[in-house]
Parts: sequence; structure tokens; C-alpha cells
Amino acid sequence: MYKKLKQVFFFLVTMTLLFACQKKFDKFYERPDTLDQPIYQQLQAKGKFGQFLKLIDKAGYKQTLSTAGYWTLFAPHDSAVNVYLTQNSIASVDAIDSASARKIVTYCLVYNAFKQERISDFQSNLGWVENAAFKRRTANYTGVYDAVNLTGQNIKAIASNRNNTGTFFYVDADNNNKHIPIFETGFMTGKTLTATDYNYFYPTSTYTGFNVAEAKVVEKDIAAENGIIHVVDRVITSLPSIDQYIGSNPKYSEFKKLMDRFLVAYVLNQTVTQNYKNIYGTSTDIYTKVFVPNIAFSPNNENFLKLQDNDAQSDTYTMFVPENAALLNYINTVLLEHYPTVESLPVNIIYDFMNAHMWRTAVWPSKFASTFNSVGEEARFNAQTDITDKKVLSNGIFYGTNKVQDANVFSSVYGKAYLNPAYSMMTGLLNLDLKFQISNINQKYTLFLVSNAALNAAGYKADATVSNNVNEQWRYTPPGGAADIVGLSALVRLQRILNMHVIPGRDITSITQDGVAQSYSGEFIKFGSNQVAGAGNSDAGIKANVIDKKTAKNGTVYYLDRILEFSEKTIGKHIEALGTPVSSPYNSFWQYLRNSSIYTASSGDILQVASGSFYTFFIPDNAAILAAVNAGYLPGTGTAPNKVPLFNPTLPADKEKVSNFIYYHILNKKNIATDGEESGTFETIFKFSNGDPSSIFVNNSTPNSIILNDMMSRSANVILASSNQLSNRCTIHLINNYLRYN
Repeated sequence: MYKKLKQVFFFLVTMTLLFACQKKFDKFYERPDTLDQPIYQQLQAKGKFGQFLKLIDKAGYKQTLSTAGYWTLFAPHDSAVNVYLTQNSIASVDAIDSASARKIVTYCLVYNAFKQERISDFQSNLGWVENAAFKRRTANYTGVYDAVNLTGQNIKAIASNRNNTGTFFYVDADNNNKHIPIFETGFMTGKTLTATDYNYFYPTSTYTGFNVAEAKVVEKDIAAENGIIHVVDRVITSLPSIDQYIGSNPKYSEFKKLMDRFLVAYVLNQTVTQNYKNIYGTSTDIYTKVFVPNIAFSPNNENFLKLQDNDAQSDTYTMFVPENAALLNYINTVLLEHYPTVESLPVNIIYDFMNAHMWRTAVWPSKFASTFNSVGEEARFNAQTDITDKKVLSNGIFYGTNKVQDANVFSSVYGKAYLNPAYSMMTGLLNLDLKFQISNINQKYTLFLVSNAALNAAGYKADATVSNNVNEQWRYTPPGGAADIVGLSALVRLQRILNMHVIPGRDITSITQDGVAQSYSGEFIKFGSNQVAGAGNSDAGIKANVIDKKTAKNGTVYYLDRILEFSEKTIGKHIEALGTPVSSPYNSFWQYLRNSSIYTASSGDILQVASGSFYTFFIPDNAAILAAVNAGYLPGTGTAPNKVPLFNPTLPADKEKVSNFIYYHILNKKNIATDGEESGTFETIFKFSNGDPSSIFVNNSTPNSIILNDMMSRSANVILASSNQLSNRCTIHLINNYLRYN
């Protein structure tokens, strides 16, 4: 009995101690009286959010906002809700269904709690960046929706939540949450934006320095146990994505047709399909709406670039979309000038057109001229006259326009080849190296276009079936039955030819008068009487004829009936052809060259004149050569023009005198003609005994006139009528005086 009483006593003491400890524990950990109430209870207590609380209840978010969490809520007061009901002809909050209520509530609900002082700061991967954010991720997302696929079938779809890389466009467990725009003083000042930028999108709202979309924050930083409340004077409804907005607005139906036809695919999403089946008990397939990787971004992706986890806070997409009439007019007059239908256009034309209207950054109204798309073009729209619709959407800024972005690839000289299938070979070659240079409308160019037929006639062909490598698709069949040159070897020839057809830095508006122009290859071409010739054309005695002419934003395009060709002769052989006739003004120089120790007669090679390098030969005429002989700068005899100098000296010193004389009349690695484009002091091939180079000053500031000054301040003039002789990467001029280095 005593033992049992002892056990009871021990139990009672233990329980007393336990109850005492529990009381102390509860007291220590109980909710402090000073702790702010949760968001839901705060709204109840304030007494002016009855309407919004009904929406929260309908949306099923009472529990979420009454318990632990970390939210920012933009809460419209009762007056704001009543205005919303009136504007939308809704009798009362009771008439709003739960789905609509959920869209409103979740879009006002932002992940993480932000007071005004922090709401403009960007949560980067490396920490907070002050005044760099204007959006926040909300609890709102679209999820699975009804769609129509490319064959017209009704399907269930879900949006891409990443930009397409070619293999990657969707991440499981990412709801593609929408973002809400917030215009706060810190961000606006940091980006040098003003109320004018804000009111461009929201003309009926007043900018206060703390606006959420078109609403004003009228009471800020209300602390709650589970977050922060900011009171707003309007109901902020869920904003569509760029893709959703284009699809819902008939003004952009033609643009949407282009998107659907060329940019969109629906790809079965196995994970979402299984999840949908688990939830709804149906075997319905769910497809991801995927945009091609060839465009700047996917207009249905709410996550921006995702280079950092929260980069959608700090930047956004921008898209300019032309209305139907403007788009159709441009398609019919520009894109389809040489194509019968949109379907027949090469798809790259569509990609380029779309990318011209897409920016992977925010284009603010005051910054059209200084914000550039992925191909370096500013927004070419007048913000007051060309923009007919403007919206800040959930994943970007949208501008509806009454004109198209006049893209460089279409409005430049490049566009004349690009948009014409008869010039597809030349377009393909331009794409390898020169597309972005010659499509830059801020740089002048003259382009000589040759058709596929003209290239074929010259022996050049392209065959995409030969190889998957674009460099291997080319073939050259030389005249006279020689073996074909294929692949890279043929491409090298074609690129040299192509470069001869591109004149950088000059818009030659007329080629009726004789002239010369330096091509992109560094070689000169000659023109006049609407004919054009390269060195190879001159060798063959056949010029290319101009068959058409068009102007572009950055220059003039001439259409030729045959290609411009380079010469395959050595420079020495060209001098031989010029100087062999006894009556030729080049004859005396040629005689010295052919008999010199630096010349190989069989090949025409000149020692120190390397194949593949650029040179300019300034060759004194016969009278100037005779003067050099009489002055002792060349070996020989002769006191009058009818006396023949001794062209073939035997003494080593005389041989060296000849070679030095010749070398001093050759500019080293510099090709100059009488185009008036390049003047300066240039090195010659001749070097002094100590290795120092010699030089000549070339005054080429006036077209059709070159004046030379040697190292002894003597001058010589180019004799125009006998100059601009084209050779292999070289130009040969006749001058009226000899040049001295000593």
C-alpha cells in the first residue's frame, strides 16, 4: 500500500513539474502581443477592404493570407473595387466568379515582402542592386489553356517558360509566373525616366513616384505578420503576355499569321500531360507552345532571359507590331517584290523581319533612338505619330504601329540581293562575311550585283546537296576543260570575286564617266559608259555591262550581265604587255626591268614583289627615264630623247642602281588609284643599306589626279590617260618624272 501511494505521489509531482514547464514554454514561444496581424486580418481590421476581402475569399486565398508567409500585397480599397465594378458593368463582387477573383488576387500578390524603400532594388545573384528593378514576380500564372494547333485542331497547351535554345525551352516545376510593373522614384530616376514616360502608357493616371501599373499607391508599408501591404486606388487586373495580347487583338491578326506559320510549333509535354492526368483523371495530351530559336525571344515566356534567377525584375522584352494594313503593304511592296507568295519566301527573311521588331530589353518612350535591338538597330518610330497602341504587359513592353521597322537587311544595298531569288548565290556569299557590313545603313556602299546565271556562265555553281558544310558547296569549272575546283578552293576564288563587287565607303551614283573604285578586296575596278571591269576583264578584253540600277538607303546597286574577274597574271607580265610596243611610254622602264637581275622572264615574277600582296607601280615615262639616265640615277648614255640608254648594264653597281631605282617606284603593300580617296606617306620596296625604309608622299585628294613627292622634295604627276592599269592586286601608273631617294 505504501509503495502504491509513493508511486501516485511521484506521478503527481512529475505532472506538476511538466505543466509548469509547459506553461513557461508556451509563455516563451507564444505569439507576442506586439506582433502585427497577418495580411488578411489587417485588411479586416482597417474596415475599408470588404470588397477585396470577398474577392480573396472567392479566390481561395484567405488561408494563405492569414497564416505564415512572406508576401507583398497591392490591395485596392473598397472605392477602387466599386469603380472597377462600374467600369466593367458588374453588379457586385458577388457576380465575379472564383476564377476571375483568383486572377485579380494572385496578380496583386507578389513573392517576398518589399517596403517602398526596397521595391526598386534588383535581387541579383550577387546581391541587391539599388534602383535597378521595376517588376516583381506575382502568384499569377496561366497554366494549361485551350489552343488551336497549326492544323486547326483544338488542343490543350502550355506556354514555354524559357527562350528556345534549339534543344531547351521548358523547365518542369516553373509555373511561368507573371510579373507586375512598379514605377517607383528610385528606378525612374536611375534610368533617367520621367512622368512623361509613365504617362505615355497611362495617360489617365497621375505619376506619384510610387505607381503599380496604372494605380497609385495611396498608403504604403503597412506591416503584417506575413508581409507588407500597399494600398492602391485601382483594381489591378492580370496583364497578358506579349503573345497573349497579339493573339487577342484583331488589329494584329496578319502579324499573328506570320508568327503561327513560321515561328511556332506545339511539342508534346510529357510531364505536364501526366500531371494533368493525375489531377483531372483524363488522358488529354498537353503541348508546349514553342517559338523557334531563330528569333530574339519567345513572346510567351514570362521569365525574361533567365541569365540570373530574377532578371525579369530589372529588364523586359519589347516588341513593335505593325497593324494589318501597314504589314500587308510592306509585305506586298518590299518582301514580295520578287516572290509570288509569303510561303515562297526563304524562312530567314521572316526571321530577319521578326527580329527587327523585337528587343531583348526595355524600349522606353523617351529612348527609342538610343535603344538597340539584337542587330544594332534603334527603334525607327516616331513615338507621337507612328505608335497607335502602347502597353506595359506582364513580360514586356508592346507598341502597336502604323508602319514597320525598316530593317537594314531589307532597305540597304544588301536587301537588293537578299530579296531577289535570282541573286541567291551572291546572297549566300555575302552572308559568309559581309552581310552586316553592307547592310549598315550608316555606311555608304556601291554594290555590283551578278545573278546566279552570270555566275554559272563564268563556271561557278553552288550545290547544297554536296555537303552539309556551306563551305563545301561550291564548284568552279575553268574554261578550256581543266579539272574542276571544288569546296574551299572554289569558295576562296568566289570570295575574292565577290569582294571585287563591293565598294566600301562610296556611293557611286553614276558610272557614265570614266573612273576607278577600290573594292572590298583592296583591288580596283574601272568603270565608264555604264561598263565595269576588273583586272581579269581587262585581260580578256570583255567588260561587264550595266543592265539595271537601283538605289538603297546606303548606296547604289548596279546589276551586271557578267562577273567582275581578278587577273591571274603576274604584275611583271602586265608590265611586259604595256611596255613591249616600242612606241609605248612604258617601253624604257620595261627594258630596264626585263634585263634586270630582279626579274624572271618566264614567270613575270619580280624579286621582293610577293604574290598575293598589294602594290602600286609608279612608272616614269620614256622621257623621265632618259632624264634619270642623264642625271646619273640610271646607268646608260643619252643626251636627248632620241638617244637610247644602255638597258643592260654589266657592272654590279649599275645592276644595283637599276634594281634600287625600280624598287623606289613601287609602293609596298599599298594599292592606290586616282579615286581621290587615300593620301599620305607610304613606304616603298626600296630600303637603305641600314635597313630603314624609303617613302613617297602621295597626294590623292582630288579624283583623277595624283601628285607624288619623293624624299628629295621633287614632284611627279600621274599621267591619267595612261594610268590606272589594273593588275593582280596592283595598279600601274605612268608618271611624268622619275623619283629619287637620295
